[in-house]
Amino acid sequence: MEVRPKKSLGQHFLNDTQVACRIVESLSVDQEKFTGQGFPVVEVGPGTGVLTSFLLEKPGIDYYAIELDREAVTFLQKKYPGLGARLITGDFLTVSRSVFPSGFFVIGNFPYNISSQIFFRVLEWRESVPRIVGMLQKEVAQRFCAPPGSKTYGILSVLLQAWYDTEYLFTVPAGAFTPPPKVQSGVIRLSRNNRASLGCPEDLFRKVVRTTFNQRRKTIHNSLKPLLGEKKNFTSPFSGQRPEHLGVEEFIQLTQQVAAVLNPGLS
Repeated sequence: MEVRPKKSLGQHFLNDTQVACRIVESLSVDQEKFTGQGFPVVEVGPGTGVLTSFLLEKPGIDYYAIELDREAVTFLQKKYPGLGARLITGDFLTVSRSVFPSGFFVIGNFPYNISSQIFFRVLEWRESVPRIVGMLQKEVAQRFCAPPGSKTYGILSVLLQAWYDTEYLFTVPAGAFTPPPKVQSGVIRLSRNNRASLGCPEDLFRKVVRTTFNQRRKTIHNSLKPLLGEKKNFTSPFSGQRPEHLGVEEFIQLTQQVAAVLNPGLS
């Protein structure tokens, strides 16, 4: 049986086993922190099972997978009959959190067209996902890991780095896939940091980040006007700066300042 790559699902199947092995090794998990069968790992979109084979061979992994493509699911069921109910037919973006263990790592060769949504999902589940290793379009991977001041630093850079330590690991050429994409890919690793809370309203934090980067050529003072509305008495040490120069801690401080203006009674 052959699994056909489907353009509608953004599928590019990894065919380089050396790259696959390197991705799996990048999990670098301390197994001593886990008990029972091993540490749970959820592979998102296993496709033809190139990563799967290495994950199943790795000692101490309690393997799960979720795959939307029914043709790929049938292929994987035949190739790995022992997976049983641990191979879930569904969409990672919409599936209930309850289908997975209480804590798990995420790994995958992510379709380019939904890679950002996958990481937004991980942010929702951040207390359950201590680490994620994924391959996605190189430019997007670099953006997620970009430091303040970089041209590629943006909304997801800030939102991810608020909760995770991000690492760009290595680049994968187009020839490692079937069919080869028109761009290169990058592999990144995100590890949950020690932050328990932001110290500011999280919804407002996201609004401040999005609002400022949506007008990134403007200064903070000007870009925040749509959010502040008629409250024009806002001043901040960051007012004259542009959003790409603010790190996570500065955005937290900025959000606290905005909150104090929007809800003065709560400050």
